[in-house]
Amino acid sequence: MTFGVAVIGMGWMGRVHTQAYARVRHHYPDLPAPELIAVADDVPGRAASAARQFGFARSTLDWRELLDDPRIEAVSVTAPNFLHREIGAAVAASGRHLWIEKPVGLSAADARAITGPGQVTVGFNYRHAPAVARARALLADGAIGTVTHARFSFLSDYAASPDDALTWRFERERGGSGVLGDLGSHAVDLIRHLLGEIVSTSAASAILIPQRRRPLGVTSGHERGTGELGAVENEDWVGALLRLGSGARVSLEASRVATGSPNAYGFQIHGTAGALSWDFRRMGELRAGAATIPAGPFSVGPGDGEFGAFQPGAAIPMSYDDLKVVEASLFLRSIADGTPHGPTLADAIRAAEVLEAIADSASTGRNRFVVSN
Repeated sequence: MTFGVAVIGMGWMGRVHTQAYARVRHHYPDLPAPELIAVADDVPGRAASAARQFGFARSTLDWRELLDDPRIEAVSVTAPNFLHREIGAAVAASGRHLWIEKPVGLSAADARAITGPGQVTVGFNYRHAPAVARARALLADGAIGTVTHARFSFLSDYAASPDDALTWRFERERGGSGVLGDLGSHAVDLIRHLLGEIVSTSAASAILIPQRRRPLGVTSGHERGTGELGAVENEDWVGALLRLGSGARVSLEASRVATGSPNAYGFQIHGTAGALSWDFRRMGELRAGAATIPAGPFSVGPGDGEFGAFQPGAAIPMSYDDLKVVEASLFLRSIADGTPHGPTLADAIRAAEVLEAIADSASTGRNRFVVSN
């Protein structure tokens, strides 16, 4: 059985989705086989190049043309954040299944606007790490007692250089809430996935590099800016104190200008009977300290999460791209059996509501409750 898919937006994340489609049957042979039908990107030459490289049947500059192709049953949306609402809503309304990258637009309203009869999977990939799955199981079993407090940090240096160009990521209208929407959304999803709902927050944020030079042409990564100076409009750093429905307290920190800390993502969770911690840079390790768990770091193996679909023995490393293959498998499984698997649109909406409360608290200096509309 084959399944026609398309990818809209062929930057780095578009490539990651495409490669995940190509690999998914290697690891999950029982799933429908995705067939690469079409790719769209409005940068001249980019979609055509991707079609040649990855084997898409066709390419186009205009994503709207894909909605007229009856061969396409599912679509990946990996375009910039400000395009998520328009493209995602059109894909969903067409009846197709949708795999869309977080944060699903610039606001909770954007995420709510995406409605349709198909399955929707959202790109919160870090929850798929086998060590995170092991941590979730241990927490559910009460292995560290009642969780009292935790720290989740998503620090990166991808924008640490003041010479990096002033791209859409730094603009409020197109990039939304800066590092809060980019990395903070991942942190919020992990907190909810592991510890439960967030009910209130007190937060602060800062723009630490206030000006950057504009690019003189199309950018595909983190090119140097050589044009005129422009203002950075959204935050480089955010910190928040969160209260969970359980009563536990959590600190969240996210930065895109953390010099010397590339992809330093992880958590430390403390309970009445022990602690758990995880660092994405050592993705296959979980650190524990509790009477019921072996002390120190231990390596996850085939019994943890989706590890067994990739490697036969503990301590063989997995990669970021492997997490996206897991995500692709959950998307295809959702389509195959009509039951949502993995992070859904409801998770994206709730995460966006939390992000809006954090942003409001940071701008007003007041405690904010997380509300659903």
